Amino acid sequence: MKKIILITASVLAMSCSSNAHEAGSDATHHAQIGTIHASGTGHAAQAPDQASVSAGVVTEGATAGEAMRKNATLMTSTFAALKKAGIAEKNIQTSQMSLQPRYDYQNRQKPRITGYEVRNTVSAKSEDLEKVGPMLDALVEAGVNNINGVTFSIKDSKSAQDKARIDAIKAAQTKAEGMAKAAGVKLGKIMEIRESSSGHQPPQPMMMRAMADSAESTPIAAGEQTLSVTVNLTYVIDQ
Repeated sequence: MKKIILITASVLAMSCSSNAHEAGSDATHHAQIGTIHASGTGHAAQAPDQASVSAGVVTEGATAGEAMRKNATLMTSTFAALKKAGIAEKNIQTSQMSLQPRYDYQNRQKPRITGYEVRNTVSAKSEDLEKVGPMLDALVEAGVNNINGVTFSIKDSKSAQDKARIDAIKAAQTKAEGMAKAAGVKLGKIMEIRESSSGHQPPQPMMMRAMADSAESTPIAAGEQTLSVTVNLTYVIDQ
């Protein structure tokens, strides 16, 4: 029985040794494969088709209740003004609400509460850029005293991203071909493709202004947004 066990163990050891040798050989082979890495960036411009406005009301009062009541009155008018300007209710959202005491610091004495301040901010989105100017005017007329900014965005940027991606791949391919030619080698198949994209535009701040008697609404220019796509290609060097 002992002899059989020893023979079996010997055969298994030889088999494992053979497999390990083959695995090591494969690993060495893959490690010796030469590669070329190249990146390219493509750009595409597209006009925004929607905008978001962030605006709010700041009120003060001798008591917390007084400050809240003043704020509630103005915010009720603000919501009504947005709806009157054609903004759908689903596109109106409260984004921030805070109540804080105001302190008086004198002669290194213990701070004394002198009143309260309430800040209430609302975000409104419009898919009709023609409504943005009138919406800003309506907000100011309703009592809004803080406009944080207007953010323009693109609802569907797929076509622009596709164009930028194609240009990025072409640029990466051209760069890889140039590198291979300079090195005196030939490009093989592509081993790996990686992509990263960007196209964010920060909010555009709006300056508060006194409402004029003119019927003209606040002019708004959306401009264009540029979307960028970067592609990284890894080629095998053809042996």
